Amino acid sequence: MKKVLSALVIDDERLARKGLIELLKVHKDIEVVGEADDVPSAIESISLIQPDVIFLDIQMPGLDGFALLERIDENPKVVFVTAFDEFAIRAFEVNALDYLMKPVSAVRLAQTVQRLHSKSARKADYLRILDYGDRLFLQVDSRIRFVKVNSIVTIVAQGDYSHITTTEGPLGLVLKSMKEWEYRLPTQHFIRVHRSAIVNIDCIEKVDKWFNNSFRIQLRGVSEPVEMSRRYASRLRDQFG
Repeated sequence: MKKVLSALVIDDERLARKGLIELLKVHKDIEVVGEADDVPSAIESISLIQPDVIFLDIQMPGLDGFALLERIDENPKVVFVTAFDEFAIRAFEVNALDYLMKPVSAVRLAQTVQRLHSKSARKADYLRILDYGDRLFLQVDSRIRFVKVNSIVTIVAQGDYSHITTTEGPLGLVLKSMKEWEYRLPTQHFIRVHRSAIVNIDCIEKVDKWFNNSFRIQLRGVSEPVEMSRRYASRLRDQFG
């Protein structure tokens, strides 16, 4: 038997909320436990209700759906509800998220509900090659963050996790392997320089020789240089060549 998922519907349009709630009544494995019409009330409801999933409108007056996710400590499953065009939707497709286009159809909603109950849902999206202008939806430490791919300066392995530094400074730990990062990041902009480090080529300021035929890379905005092993040095030369 499927677990019944508690859901919160967040949309500033009352008719849109009521319409989605009505469509969800068909699905006995989803229980709508609340609704909110703006970010402040949604933050309060999420903290109080602790829903398993939120159906989140993106465009709302004042703070939008993205701002909400950056302000909560909880980590519910997220289904975006949006009137964005298909080009803009790529920002969500590159993440393991689901989305519904307005007006929401019963057939598409049924697919979403099925995905919410599947641990392997949209697994293929994890394997997509990222564009430099994409935004990633990540759980960093214990908070949900949106991270622009082109803002990433370094990714350094720390056990099963990787530590990200962006152009704004250290970001935190993400449960992603270096192998996955190396596969997904655009190779014209990112390169692995050590078994435990990937850097953004656009942020390299200089490369200095170090001992044992290794090198150190100085990156813009990062105080500590990143070591590059001899094994990876030829890759960097080819990239700049």
